[in-house]
Amino acid sequence: MEKAYRIKRNNDFQRIYKKGKSVANRQFVIYTAENDNEHFRLGISVSKKLGNAVTRNRIKRSIRECFKNHKENIIPKDIIVIARNQAVDLDVLETQKSLEHVLKIAKVFNKRIP
Repeated sequence: MEKAYRIKRNNDFQRIYKKGKSVANRQFVIYTAENDNEHFRLGISVSKKLGNAVTRNRIKRSIRECFKNHKENIIPKDIIVIARNQAVDLDVLETQKSLEHVLKIAKVFNKRIP
């Protein structure tokens, strides 16, 4: 995913946490806030409590893959994804299904996803 689609700075994260809306399911928490760009921006947070670096990076890669698949269907917002404990046991397809579910609840898709 290109750099323009990433949220990296701490003050961006803090702004979204304070002003954004949150939605959650068992595996993920999603914070969304408005942005001024013509595309969405994604921030991913995976705690060290979830496992070693290999496990955390696997979770982050599968989250990025889901957003890459739905790149054109997501409205321009700032989105932060926080992984919970149950996300450790998911494979890529289960992660995608769970993320699609929570993103539908957060209303970030610009059209209906089956």
